[in-house]
Amino acid sequence: MLVRRGEVGAAHNGRVRYEELADVPCSITRPLVIFGDRWTLLILKYSFAGVRRFNAFQSALGISRSRLRDRLDRLIEHEILVKRPAEDGAYEEYRLTEKGHAIYPILMAIRDWGDTYLAPDGPPVEYRHRGCTGEAHTHLTCDKCAVEVTARDIEPEAGPGMVSRPA
Repeated sequence: MLVRRGEVGAAHNGRVRYEELADVPCSITRPLVIFGDRWTLLILKYSFAGVRRFNAFQSALGISRSRLRDRLDRLIEHEILVKRPAEDGAYEEYRLTEKGHAIYPILMAIRDWGDTYLAPDGPPVEYRHRGCTGEAHTHLTCDKCAVEVTARDIEPEAGPGMVSRPA
């Protein structure tokens, strides 16, 4: 069943547990099981900023050791981060995988929204392109005609990964 606007409550019936979201045939819902909490997104933000050591994450975030370990383990389990010895071998570090690097546009989309609606004095950080000093932004474009699109231009339809679910 394809969920259209206004049907989310009916489709989920208000009874889906957080752990069961991984089974919902939706490529927006499924990733929430991996990085649907603030700590995981903040860990990813700091990973992109070059933080690699457990203690550095803990200092930057002020998160408990057990919660940090849980979130890092989840990111490793889903092959978003990999844990390996540092080049000098003195400690272990967490590094983004290719799958992890693919999350960057998601963080930039959140940042664009935050700059637009939650930064009354202007962006607190500007993300500049090293090559030309222009600022990086996310944009949705049609893969066929390359036109920029918004939610008003999109019409969801069932894809090959949609499975039939008993009523």
